[in-house]
Amino acid sequence: MSRYYTRVCNFYYGAKSKLLVKKKKTLPLHNNPEISFDKIEIITRNSKKLICLNEVNKLHINLKAKVKKNLRLITKKKNIKNLNFQNIPQIMGILNITPDSFSDGGKFFNYASAKKQLNFLLNSGANLVDIGAESTKPGSKAVKSKIEWNRLKNILKLIDKKNFISLDTRKSEIMEKGIKLGVKLINDVSGLNFDKNSIKILKKYNIPFVLQHSLGNPDVMQKNPKYKNVLLDIYDFFEEKLNILRQNGIYHNNIILDPGIGFGKNLKHNMTIIKNISIYHSLGLPILLGISRKRFIKDLSGNNDSSLRIGGTISSSIFVMLQGVQMLRVHDVNEVNQAIKVFKALINN
Repeated sequence: MSRYYTRVCNFYYGAKSKLLVKKKKTLPLHNNPEISFDKIEIITRNSKKLICLNEVNKLHINLKAKVKKNLRLITKKKNIKNLNFQNIPQIMGILNITPDSFSDGGKFFNYASAKKQLNFLLNSGANLVDIGAESTKPGSKAVKSKIEWNRLKNILKLIDKKNFISLDTRKSEIMEKGIKLGVKLINDVSGLNFDKNSIKILKKYNIPFVLQHSLGNPDVMQKNPKYKNVLLDIYDFFEEKLNILRQNGIYHNNIILDPGIGFGKNLKHNMTIIKNISIYHSLGLPILLGISRKRFIKDLSGNNDSSLRIGGTISSSIFVMLQGVQMLRVHDVNEVNQAIKVFKALINN
C-alpha cells in the first residue's frame, strides 16, 4: 500500500482568515484563526492530488482516516513554555561566539561584544536568542568541548530568568552545563546524531529542543547531497527520529522541527523545502526555519546579492510565515520584526 503524506495549502492570513474560520469555510492552523487553509495536497512517492476540505469525506475509507488523523494534528494548538505560537512567527535571534561562522564569525567573539549583541537582540524583540560557540557552516570541523565551553561560559552566566536562551550545540556535555546555567532550549543541528548521549541529557532534564535534519556533518554535508525525494525523505527522518525518542522515554511534545536549510541541501533541495514547508505541520509539532543570510539567497539574486542579504531573508521569512511556520532563526531581528509588523498592519487594515 502507498505511503500517504498530507500537506495543507491555500492559506489565508489575518482578518480574512478570521472571517473564513468564523464562517467555517477554512480550518485554523494550530487552532490559530489568524492563519487558516481550505485545501489539502495528498502526496505519495509517485503522485500528488489537490483536494478541497469538503472532499475529504469522499476519499477511500483508509485514506480518509489517515487524512483526518493528520488534520487533527495540524489543527491542534501548539504550545511550548514561554513561546506564544498564537502569535507567529516567534523570532529566534542568532548570537555566534565564534571566529569562523559563515556570516558573522568574529564579530561577537569577545565577551563585551557578545554581551552587547545579546542585549540588542532581546531589545529588538527576539522571543529567544540562540547562542552557539561552534561553527557548523559547510566545510567546518568540530571544535573540542573545552574550547566550545570556554567561549560560552561567561555569556551564559548572564542569563536572566525572564530571558529565553537557546543553546546551539551538538555535544551532550555542553548541553548539560548550559542547562544548569539556565538555558531553556537545546538546538542540535545534527538531529541528535553527533553525540549519542544527547538523548539521555534531554530526557534527564525534560527540556524542550529543536530536532534538525542534516545530511552528514558540516565538513562533508555539501559534497553532492542526494535524496530520493528531499521533502518526503526529511519527513520520514523526523517520523523515525520521533519514534526513537519515544522509545527512549521522551514523551513530551516540547519538540520543534527544523528541516535544516543548507545542511546537506543544494539550491533545488532548499527551494523544494521552502515552497512546500507546510507538509511538516502534519507531524503535529512546531516548525523552525533558519533562512537568514543563507547561500540560496545569493544563488537566486545573482548580481543583487549583498553581504547581509536582508532583502532575501525578509522576503523568504514572510513567504514561510504565510505557510504557518512558527519560528524564524535570524541574525537581523530588528529588520525582520519591522517587516513583519508592517506586513501584518497592511494585511489587517
